[in-house]
Amino acid sequence: MSAMPREHTRTYYLGKLAAELEQRGLTATLRANPPALRISDPDTALLAETIDCVPLPEGWFYRWSWGELVGLADDPALAAGRIVRVLAAGG
Repeated sequence: MSAMPREHTRTYYLGKLAAELEQRGLTATLRANPPALRISDPDTALLAETIDCVPLPEGWFYRWSWGELVGLADDPALAAGRIVRVLAAGG
């Protein structure tokens, strides 16, 4: 039962990030188990990334699929900006 609040928090933060990314023109789809966002640029279908959200001693953080931290989950706008820059550089 203790996992339920953690998954709710993770989904909450991912939802906030998805809203920020969609405002910037990206597509963000929430995967349910485990919760993560599949992010893509609708103009470049081959360019996609998965972002999850993890609790660390300093707080909740968004994390790239390769394990590097994107940014603090309390600032989804800043994290979205970083994600957009990385996806733009890859395209």
